[in-house]
Amino acid sequence: MHELPVTESILTIALRYAEREHATSISDLYLVIGDLSSIVDESVQFYWDIISRDTIAEGATLHFERTPMQMVCFDCGKTYRPEPGTLSCPGCGSTIVQVAGGEDFRLEAITVEKDENTEKANEAAPSVDGVIEET
Repeated sequence: MHELPVTESILTIALRYAEREHATSISDLYLVIGDLSSIVDESVQFYWDIISRDTIAEGATLHFERTPMQMVCFDCGKTYRPEPGTLSCPGCGSTIVQVAGGEDFRLEAITVEKDENTEKANEAAPSVDGVIEET
């Protein structure tokens, strides 16, 4: 259920961007989701289909890119993707490690259609520590 407020934020950002660009429709949104974020792609799509109805974002395609979990070892400095069942560093065997990636969730880019000659515009959307925000 936590996907609903996240999806509402995505829609708000997309609509603000489209308004600023004088767009007639939003065609594509590119989302980057870390494997540790607990965001379910299908749930985001489900909520998107409902809340984007009767907006210029209705029918827009959501593109999901998953980023894997990454760890960093404090003993040897190696950054790595852990093997299933262990978080130990494959370089030195240390267990003094920290998550270094895979928790992100961001709206990477938006594609909109404009009136004149269906001109397209793309822009990266801001995000801070996995929380989508409008600046």
